[in-house]
Amino acid sequence: MTIEKDLQQRSGSKCELCGGAENLSALVVEPSDESILVCGTCSEQMDDVSKMDPNHWRCLNDSMWSEVPAVQVIAWRMLTRLRAEGWPQDLLDIMYLDDKMLIWAEFTGEGEEQEDVIKHIDSNGVMLQSGDNVVLIKDLNVKGTSVVAKRGTAVRSISLDHDNEEYIEGRVNGQQIVILTKFVKKM
Repeated sequence: MTIEKDLQQRSGSKCELCGGAENLSALVVEPSDESILVCGTCSEQMDDVSKMDPNHWRCLNDSMWSEVPAVQVIAWRMLTRLRAEGWPQDLLDIMYLDDKMLIWAEFTGEGEEQEDVIKHIDSNGVMLQSGDNVVLIKDLNVKGTSVVAKRGTAVRSISLDHDNEEYIEGRVNGQQIVILTKFVKKM
């Protein structure tokens, strides 16, 4: 039997993280040679942070209790990556990994605070990521125009300024503008 067939048999041909059944593939959980079966959605979001949908990962509430160590390790890594959302930190607080598994989980550097990394924080202290939706908490004059961006305006699919943690970009009234993070809150 191939590894993928073994994984399909073990998981019942479902993603071991979310239970999805489409575009299944094997994911090697570094640095070991152990693998888990993941769907295309989970794989894509793990590889590309800009496509991350935190609500998709609420499935980890169940999969973190898997009897398969590799599934527990990936669940820990994803919860750690998403902990700024609030609810993942609650799950991490009740999740238990023995010392050996914790070393395995931390192998990729997930969970380590990097001081040089720029973090974009909204007015409530929530970390913003590229693609997030935010709401303006104050009327803002748009420089160079007579446009006033009103309080309560939704700014969808923001992009982050990688040089300055105080700046994000988004469209307001069809115009691309730069917004200070202290004037927005995450939706």
